[in-house]
Amino acid sequence: MADPFEVRMRFTTQLQHLSASVTSSQKAAHYALKYRDMDEDLHSCILEQVEKNNMNNRANIMYFIEHFCDMATKENHLDYVRMIQRDILRVVDAVAPSDGSGAANVKHVRRVLNGLQSKSILSSQTVAEIDACLKERESHPAHLLDLEPAESYESNGKSKGETPRGSKANGIMRVDKKQIEQRIEEDRERNKRLRESMWAVSGDDPGELERFWDEGSDTGEDDYLGADEEVLERAQMISAG
Repeated sequence: MADPFEVRMRFTTQLQHLSASVTSSQKAAHYALKYRDMDEDLHSCILEQVEKNNMNNRANIMYFIEHFCDMATKENHLDYVRMIQRDILRVVDAVAPSDGSGAANVKHVRRVLNGLQSKSILSSQTVAEIDACLKERESHPAHLLDLEPAESYESNGKSKGETPRGSKANGIMRVDKKQIEQRIEEDRERNKRLRESMWAVSGDDPGELERFWDEGSDTGEDDYLGADEEVLERAQMISAG
């Protein structure tokens, strides 16, 4: 019999290292389904990681949840699905918080919610109610990443006068360039995959094609160029600081 602590730690590690790759989500989902007898404990890992990691990782976990529910449904282990349904508001609050720090995640949350609705995992009423809350949250100034307070950095053994990248000091936001670049690449990968899925849809279903187009068309080349420019500007700010 597998050691529960080891299973929990390995699953946690997989969640922490999720990427925009479908393969990474499928691998984590397979692992959780393999140890379905520990479903409550592994579900708690999902909640813990979606609430404690940076905004990039939270978005990746959000996409993982869609793959996970889909696979759990196909393998007829609906307890996982019911737990996600029960805690979906908690997940959304973590991925796109009401303080606006996850404004850049709002469109990703919507895509996953729409996917869960199309698979009949969430009702249209639930999705509509959550979407009403998301409209308020995306009105905040968009932050690509969450910012770690300088106080927590000090508690990790750094001196008080030292300000890390990815922190806030004297009211000035400083963002880790590597995390911004990672987010840009992951968003580009997701958008590419979404468009590939869109063209794979049969022309016999124009409504489905239109839905994919609407979901995939909110990010274009201009967005990527603007994001790249923002990376450079933020990098200059960091260097100047």
